[in-house]
Amino acid sequence: MDNKRAEIRSIIKDTKSLPTLPGVIAKLTSLAENSKASVNEMARVVSSDQVLSAKVLRLVNSPFYGFSGRVSTISNALILLGVNVVKSLALSSSIFEMMEKNTVGLWEHSLGAGVAANIIARKLELPEIEEISTAALLHDIGKVIIKIKLESDYDHLIALIKEKDMSMLEAEKDLLDADHAEIGEWLARSWFLPEKLIEPIAFHHDVERASTQLVKTAVVHVADVLVKASGFGFSGDDYVPRIQAVAWNKLGLNEIFLEEIVGELEDKLVDCKNFSLEIQSEGDTKT
Repeated sequence: MDNKRAEIRSIIKDTKSLPTLPGVIAKLTSLAENSKASVNEMARVVSSDQVLSAKVLRLVNSPFYGFSGRVSTISNALILLGVNVVKSLALSSSIFEMMEKNTVGLWEHSLGAGVAANIIARKLELPEIEEISTAALLHDIGKVIIKIKLESDYDHLIALIKEKDMSMLEAEKDLLDADHAEIGEWLARSWFLPEKLIEPIAFHHDVERASTQLVKTAVVHVADVLVKASGFGFSGDDYVPRIQAVAWNKLGLNEIFLEEIVGELEDKLVDCKNFSLEIQSEGDTKT
């Protein structure tokens, strides 16, 4: 098993890029051709995709730019890098030859978690709402590594989940001796992302382990659970965990407040689904 962990860490060390969904590329291409397109429009598109967001944050936090571990929002990254750099980054990204069902499902789940985290943070009047949304968007980036870089293991994972009725988290630990949260943390550290993004990625399934970003991690955990409970997207299994007590207490949640969040989230997820269909349609046109 130690060999497996070493293999995954070696893969992450060599991971310079991940594929972005073709529909997102198509939308950015359209913006790049429009001289009236604004930074905010581009930021909204970049922020809809967990892989592209990770790429942009990785670039701006790289030692080359001198902001290592300091930039945690897409809008700040766009300001620091400049629109043209982000356009080039997006357009030079490798593109999926086919949009696979599970990948779209994971993208939708991540997008939904970002939206849910935004609602929770706003209603609780927390600071740094955009950073919390970004952390939620990136929380399952480890699953992208497993799906893209460990393809045969991913197939075994899916079989294991079905055969033994396990959660994806359990199957990952059983087969890989590491789960997607840990793998996501390795990638985030390898890419010099800020701690305020790393801890929610690393501990969204084990909130009490967060030491410096407990509130952000708690929000991301609750957002993940609510989106799974809503049935929006597909994160690898149908298992819906309970909200952990440490997160519930830290955020001061109660049943009435939770109902308000869920009500607003249901409306927003309808918009997310329409956006997803639009992105898929544009991807189909370009491929």
